Amino acid sequence: MKNLGVVITDGVGFRNFILSDFIQEAKTNFNEVIIFSCLPKTVYKDFDLNCKIIELEVFEESFYTWFFRKAKEVTHLQLHAKGNFGIADNLNITQSKARNPRGYATRFIHQYSRLFHSENWILRYNKWQQQTFQSNAITKQYTELLKENNISLLFFTHQRPPFIAPLIFAAEKLKIKTSAFIFSWDNLASKGRMAGNFDFYLVWSNLMKQELLTFYQSIKEDQIAIVGTPQFEPYVLNKYGYDKETFDKRFKIDHNKPTIFFTCNDASSENDPVYLEILAEFMVQRKLVKEVNLIVRTSPAEEPVRFKKYIEKYPFIIWNFPDWSISRERHQEAWTQRVPSVVDLNDLKSLLQHCDLSVNVLSTITLDAFIFDKPVINPVFGSETNGWFDDQKFLKYEHLSKLVDSDSTDIVKNDKEYLEAINRILSHIDLKKEERAKFLELQIGGSLEGTSQRISQILEKI
Repeated sequence: MKNLGVVITDGVGFRNFILSDFIQEAKTNFNEVIIFSCLPKTVYKDFDLNCKIIELEVFEESFYTWFFRKAKEVTHLQLHAKGNFGIADNLNITQSKARNPRGYATRFIHQYSRLFHSENWILRYNKWQQQTFQSNAITKQYTELLKENNISLLFFTHQRPPFIAPLIFAAEKLKIKTSAFIFSWDNLASKGRMAGNFDFYLVWSNLMKQELLTFYQSIKEDQIAIVGTPQFEPYVLNKYGYDKETFDKRFKIDHNKPTIFFTCNDASSENDPVYLEILAEFMVQRKLVKEVNLIVRTSPAEEPVRFKKYIEKYPFIIWNFPDWSISRERHQEAWTQRVPSVVDLNDLKSLLQHCDLSVNVLSTITLDAFIFDKPVINPVFGSETNGWFDDQKFLKYEHLSKLVDSDSTDIVKNDKEYLEAINRILSHIDLKKEERAKFLELQIGGSLEGTSQRISQILEKI
C-alpha cells in the first residue's frame, strides 16, 4: 500500500495542484491520496476530489525557531551573494534597524554570517531549527497525522513557506520520504533558503535543475526530476476559459478594437500605477495608431486600493479584480491564505488568450502571455539616479537577465520607447515570435499537456 500526502501550502499551490488535473492523476498512481492543507478545509467544498482532506493547525514560530531560520536564510544569501546581484539585493533587504529582539538578532546574524557562511553552517542551522520543533505540540500533532494515515511519500507543493518546516521535521523523524516542487522561476537564483531539506525535488526545466545544484551544494543530481510546471497546465485544459464571444460580452469588449492587457504586481512594484497612467494618457491624447480596449488586472496578493483614483479618472479602463478570497485572517503570512476561484482562472486564461498585447513590470505573467504567443512589453523607467523607484535593477537578477538576453520582450525605459513599442505591435509588426518560443523552451522543460500525469508518475517511482 502506497499513500501520497499532498501538502497544499497556499493559494498558488491550490491553483497549481487542485485546479489542474494533479489530484485525479495522483489517485491513479497511489492507493490513497491525502491532502494536508495549510488552507481552511472549506476552500475545497466545491471540488469533487474524492480524497481525504486534513486541515493543519497553523504553526507559529517561537523566537528560537525564527532565529535559526533567519540564520539559515541570511547565511545562504551570504554564501551566494558574490557575483549574483539578485541574491546580494535580497541580502541587503533582509537587514533590520528595528530596536527589538528580532532586530538586534538580525544584525548579529548578518555580522556573524559575513565571516561564517559555508553550506555546512547552513545545514547546522537547519538542524538547530529542527531541534526547536521537538517538544512543540503542533509538531506532535503533525507526527500523529502522518502515522495515522500511513503516509509513504509526503509531497510539498511549495518549498519555501516557513510554516511547513515542522511537517518536514515530523516526516524525517518517521523516515517518510519527502519531495518538493520548486514553486517559481525566480525562487532559486534570487530568493532565500528553502524551509528544509527534502529527499527529492521536482523542477521546471534543466535550467532550474542546474540552479538547484549550484545553490544547494548538498543536493545530488539523482534527487532531481524535470517535470515542467502545473502552473500553466489549465491553459491547455478545455474546461477553463471562454470563447471569444463570451469573453467580449463578459468584459464589454469592442471587438473592432485590439485589446491591451495590463497586469499589476503587488505594491512592492511602486511604478505600476505610473506606467498605467502613461498608457491611459496615450489613449486620451490619441497617440496610439489605433483605438484600443484597455483591460487592467490588479494583483491577487492585495486589495486594489492604490488604483482607486485611476478607476475614477479613466472610466474607459476595463478592470479585472482577481477573485482570490481571503480564506483565513490573522495568519503569519496573510497573502498565502488568498485562494483563487474557478471563475478567476477562466478570466485569466481568456484575458491572455484573447488580448493582442500584454504589458507588465517583469512579472511571471510574461511567461503566461508567451504560452499564448502574445507580444509583451516590460516598462522599467526607474533607475538609481532618476528619482523613480529603481525597477531597472531587477534586470540584473539572474532569471530576468536571461529574459533580457533572450530579447523576447520589449523592455522599455522611457515614454518614447513605450509608445513606439505599443504602436509597432498594434501595427502587426511582431519581431519576437521566435524568441518567445525559445525562452519558453528554456524555462519549461516539458509539454503543458500531461504535466499532472508526468508529476504523479514520477512521484510514484520515488
